[in-house]
Amino acid sequence: MGIVKQVAVAGFLILVTLLVIALGWRAVMQGRVKRATAITTPNGVESLEKVSLGGVDQWLLIRGWDRSNPVLLHLHGGPGSADISIARFFDTELIQHFTVVHWDQRGAGKSFSPDIPPESMTREQFVLDIRELADMLRKRFEVPRIYLVGHSWGSEIGALAAARYPELFHAYVGVAQVVEETEQERISYRFVLDEAREAGNQKAIRELEEIGPPPYDGVPELLVQRRWLERFGGVSRSKETEMRALIRRALSSPDYSLCDAVRFFRGQSFSSAQMWRESTRTNLFEQASRIEVPVYFFTGRHDFNSPFEEAERYYRALEAPRGKHFIWFENAAHMIPYEAPDEY
Repeated sequence: MGIVKQVAVAGFLILVTLLVIALGWRAVMQGRVKRATAITTPNGVESLEKVSLGGVDQWLLIRGWDRSNPVLLHLHGGPGSADISIARFFDTELIQHFTVVHWDQRGAGKSFSPDIPPESMTREQFVLDIRELADMLRKRFEVPRIYLVGHSWGSEIGALAAARYPELFHAYVGVAQVVEETEQERISYRFVLDEAREAGNQKAIRELEEIGPPPYDGVPELLVQRRWLERFGGVSRSKETEMRALIRRALSSPDYSLCDAVRFFRGQSFSSAQMWRESTRTNLFEQASRIEVPVYFFTGRHDFNSPFEEAERYYRALEAPRGKHFIWFENAAHMIPYEAPDEY
């Protein structure tokens, strides 16, 4: 055997060995996480299951210490930022008080499929999916209403669902509330450019000035702004939400396969591309000006992803005959459920 073939074979064997070690480590970590987060109470519920919503198969993770507790439906951000893979790491306290339902939405995470009709990826369809899922949960747990919590993009469709179907919900909680997309992007851009200039970061200044202020023609320009926004603390102020930490947790999740991990990234790309134009038309001042259930806004003092000043404006303008409440998270930015899980 020639030297080239020997090196090739040795390299292949090393790669196979490393792959086996990585898969073994993952299996060990998945087992540890599953045991550490298992629901062990007699009346508890822990279920990873597929349901059909709007004719599309979608996945739920349902967890709670007592199925007689109130039901809480959590709407993840994005569009496309599914969170079943990290839910167990952040809901320890919440599942003691609620039966928590995490949902990988249409086209996201475990629910991504290349067979999903692109024309079904509309804000209207997501709101209809929420209504169908809320009805399903009410019947399953035999409750008249559930709690609805929306984070970031989830707060956009959550507010619309709460405004349209108040009979389904005890209350609505908007976390890092999206209000008016175009204006929010202008605020984000001004903040991050000011921060870059103050820090003297020439690379950031150059890239931000190249894309200019919004509105943008597509996702790539927004991603440039978002990358620097995260760098300057407008998205998160915790190491727990750094990409490396989230990926490490996702890889040790007992609820995601490696194929699901691939679906996650495909779903992010698919969802953001399909929903881009609709997101630029978001204006809850007009689209959800009145919500007839109690409303709570959870807002990070340092949030410039869904800027806190827009959430304040919406809070003041919102008609909420059953009450509205504004709660500050002083040490958090946009990622409240993951930056400050105990407080949340």
